Amino acid sequence: MIPTFLALGLVIPLLPVKADPIRSAVAAAVPRLMAGAGGHAEQKTCFACHNQATPALALDAARARGIDVPKKFFTAQAEHVAGFLASNKEEFRTGRGTGGQAATAGYALFALELNGHHPDDTTAAVASYLLKFQSSRDHWETTSDRPPTEASHFTTTYFAIRGLKVWGAKADREQIDKRIEKARTWLIKTAAKDTEDRVFRLLAIKEAGVGEKEIAAASWELLKTQRMDGGWGQLDSLASDAYATGSALYALHHSADLKVDSPAYRAGVSFLVKTQLADGTWWVKSRSKPFQKYYESGFPHENDQFISISASGWATVALVEGMGK
Repeated sequence: MIPTFLALGLVIPLLPVKADPIRSAVAAAVPRLMAGAGGHAEQKTCFACHNQATPALALDAARARGIDVPKKFFTAQAEHVAGFLASNKEEFRTGRGTGGQAATAGYALFALELNGHHPDDTTAAVASYLLKFQSSRDHWETTSDRPPTEASHFTTTYFAIRGLKVWGAKADREQIDKRIEKARTWLIKTAAKDTEDRVFRLLAIKEAGVGEKEIAAASWELLKTQRMDGGWGQLDSLASDAYATGSALYALHHSADLKVDSPAYRAGVSFLVKTQLADGTWWVKSRSKPFQKYYESGFPHENDQFISISASGWATVALVEGMGK
């Protein structure tokens, strides 16, 4: 059984967990996420992990709960991401990859999965690239340093495993299984250092098929860092925020079966509802050093818009799950 606040002896004030307030919060966030994801695609030819992957996760979940997200939106997003990957198909085939390397490839395949894309020559090339990338290692290392989304080897490893399982060629299945087996050993023995690590170590352990004992231990490592306000912070030195809180709740629910009516999940939902801004978004201050020219994507918060849209995506998907079936 997953430990909860009761096991820790903590008492946290909770909002009543009713579907309507949570649904209202989700409904307010959805058009903002659509605007940010669509706005990026209108201005840029590249795929953006922050503007497109996490929003896609939230919007796909929202649609499954009856929130109106037009099918054509997902189609357009899939076409944009697929177009970016296709323009770099030769680079993937030859192992050169593209900016962000395995992290970008993994996030992009995840976005295609959520947006309903079907396998093709391009996805085959990207999956083959992930299989061969850093093949002598027992995990996939990030080549970027843009915390939190592109700074953890656990994040890159999770998306690589997910990408290979969903998009890998049948002819490569034996090699894929061997690569995942190596990663499984690394995941078990390697300690997480911050919330991003803990979130994606838990997700990757589940995705890689590690046993229940290890899943329970990884979930506890994440759960025990929940704050008295119900949220999680990206680092021990930082305040709770929507990015860390939403991603933690998602990982605990999907990988460790934390129930949405548990005290811990309810406390996280309470934190997210209370910290949502009037415009339907969540603001999180960026920790990354900018390296590309500033542009407006259609999402608020100016220089902090990239982390804030990703945070809003995580917060929204956590709230969607909190609505129940």
